[in-house]
Amino acid sequence: MTALLNRRQVLSLTAATLLPLAAHASWPQRPVRIVVPFAPGAGTDAMGRLLAQKLGEVLGASFVVENRAGASGAIGAQPEWFYKGTGHAVIGPGQPLTSPAFALDGGEEPEIAAFYLIGPDGTPCRIGFSLANEFSDHVTERINYLYLAHSKLRQASFGPELLVGDLPAHVSGTSRIRRGGAVIWEKPFLSGEANMSHSLANLEYHHFKYGIFRQPGDVHVHMFGTATLSFADGIRPLPGDVFEIESPAFGLPLQNPLAVAPDHVPTVRAL
Repeated sequence: MTALLNRRQVLSLTAATLLPLAAHASWPQRPVRIVVPFAPGAGTDAMGRLLAQKLGEVLGASFVVENRAGASGAIGAQPEWFYKGTGHAVIGPGQPLTSPAFALDGGEEPEIAAFYLIGPDGTPCRIGFSLANEFSDHVTERINYLYLAHSKLRQASFGPELLVGDLPAHVSGTSRIRRGGAVIWEKPFLSGEANMSHSLANLEYHHFKYGIFRQPGDVHVHMFGTATLSFADGIRPLPGDVFEIESPAFGLPLQNPLAVAPDHVPTVRAL
């Protein structure tokens, strides 16, 4: 069972947990930094400052909030990310997104994707941005968060148009599901740095800091995540349903019907 705590409960619990430390005058001996991976003024930033204030009152020490969203060349906190698959997972616009037979769900994730080509000297070169349907198994993910990586090993689709140049700071769009030509679910989604937990520069740094991701000639697609899911509203897509993602900044919408692969049990043989 997961317990959800509000802001006041978190602060009270933290203070109660750290109260015994107040008896140790030797700790902390200097100001303690609380790193918040968001820009000043965000909700998480406000909570971090409340936490710093409460800890200061309990421990009689100085706690300072440091915002590290990764902008202006600064390296921010490392984001959570996962491996989606190889190029074999890429499905073109209009083509079916096929869910494996063993999957418990096949749902849309409306996102913005960035495309990179690794140059001959290992330098990542950003080509542009497009709409993306990251497509995932949210039921499997909900069973156990450790299954997140498994739930993401699915196909994905991008396009159909490429935006070159800078990504707008604020991107708004609409995600919908059509069944038999009728819209059964529709909701707005947001993206762009103004709506993301990390700056684009921070995401790029923490991805391409790994040498294995800077092999000349390789192409990388980095999807920026979403907070809008039909799964959260109790919608269960069925084969034949059409996922549609659109945003005025990206021209034509991205459309993909849902399909389910036939059951297949792979066999392994010794050479």
